[in-house]
Amino acid sequence: EVQLVESGGGLVQYGGSLRLSCAASGFTFSMFFMSWVRQAPGKGLEWVSTITNGGIADYADSVKGRFTISRDNAKNTLYLQMNSLTPEDTAVYYCAKGAGSSRYVPSARGQGTQVTVSS
Repeated sequence: EVQLVESGGGLVQYGGSLRLSCAASGFTFSMFFMSWVRQAPGKGLEWVSTITNGGIADYADSVKGRFTISRDNAKNTLYLQMNSLTPEDTAVYYCAKGAGSSRYVPSARGQGTQVTVSS
């Protein structure tokens, strides 16, 4: 059974930083692309970033240059370093198994972690 457990969310001020983590289990983590997606209040799911099993990253335009996705295959853990946060980044952030894009959000996701950015 795929399990994805996110952590690291919280309340941060405008311009601040947070680092999200996702502990993965139930599958061979190192073999899969992994993604972060988010859902802002009252909005649909939005793809944020994907990293290949080899460490190549892709980002949504809205976070490019501010967010960095990374992974530690030895620890079965996915990360998202978020810098220069704005209130528009307020959302529940989900770790997801598989690749995503601006047109597709992977369905296998964790329970999410709340990120709130105050202005």
